[in-house]
Amino acid sequence: MAPTALGAAAGDVAPAPVASVLIVDDSIVARAAIARIIDGTDRFMVAGSVGSIRAALAFLDRHRVDVILLDLELPGIDGLTGLPDLLASGRGAKVLVVSAAAGDGATATIQALALGAADTLVKPAIGSGGRRFAELLEERLSRLCDAMPPAAATASSEEAATPLPQVGPFDIVAIGASTGGIHALSALLRAVPPNFELPILITQHLPASFMPYFAAQLAVLAGRPCDVAENHMRVRPGRLLIAPGDAHLRLARVSGGASVRLTHESVASGCTPSVDPMFESVAEVFGARALAVVLSGMGRDGSIGARRLQATGAPIVVQDRRSSVVWGMPGAVAGAGSATAILPPDAIGRLIATRGARP
Repeated sequence: MAPTALGAAAGDVAPAPVASVLIVDDSIVARAAIARIIDGTDRFMVAGSVGSIRAALAFLDRHRVDVILLDLELPGIDGLTGLPDLLASGRGAKVLVVSAAAGDGATATIQALALGAADTLVKPAIGSGGRRFAELLEERLSRLCDAMPPAAATASSEEAATPLPQVGPFDIVAIGASTGGIHALSALLRAVPPNFELPILITQHLPASFMPYFAAQLAVLAGRPCDVAENHMRVRPGRLLIAPGDAHLRLARVSGGASVRLTHESVASGCTPSVDPMFESVAEVFGARALAVVLSGMGRDGSIGARRLQATGAPIVVQDRRSSVVWGMPGAVAGAGSATAILPPDAIGRLIATRGARP
């Protein structure tokens, strides 16, 4: 990011650093409209504006930016195809997909998030919804940039973490994630073999309209069945179970195992679904025989439930800062001293695969 402006009076709060933005959209009109919105803020500046993936990659070869605004419908190489290359060339830049194809429940939206996009925003038709779109764009940009750690920041907890911790046998895996979590989940699940026998619970912050496609995508990635949780559904070996978008996923102890209880209570994080209720109920039902995982996400959801799990002796593994789109949720758990280990997603997957055998 650009340096903070100098000259603030003693005692004044320094302004947030100005973040640079690259706009990638084939419409000259759309690029101009988005540029006006960005340049009308005090916090963001347009570093470049291009109409194709090739032009964007050429720009990134010469310049560094903080955020890339990416349309999906582009000539030649489309946005989804070019997204992995943009992430690699962006050297840490966050990608915010801004596209008419990025609506709630849209296949393209889930695909973009799985490929590593930090967030998505629907681009309105030209001439409509201008003011609301401007507010949403500035809000999304602010959220992403607020979550970016200072360039020189280093988490001491990461340095002390053992690469492959020794954990005891466990009977269930519970994973919580939010912004950036779909991409992390993809890497984690690819490292877990399809014949892995234990159930895996997932609470990912997504609206209800996304869940059917999300479940289908995870089933393909993991090579195992994936269900959207329903009330009183039994937790079964070898299956993925994801929280619906409009309820918390809790477990209850029943004869011969555990079953789902969907709840709608308010929680400290304000999220629905929330990771905290899932972790709390897993602590009650499985205790130390659970493995908890916290992946990339904004905020602190999961930190309360992680403390409950920690009290039972259950291991808690969080995603490392370097690989996280946002190190909010995993960072909150690590900062509270609740993390057993801090690892990249593929290493977490290998840990699950190698340490999850029953004694």
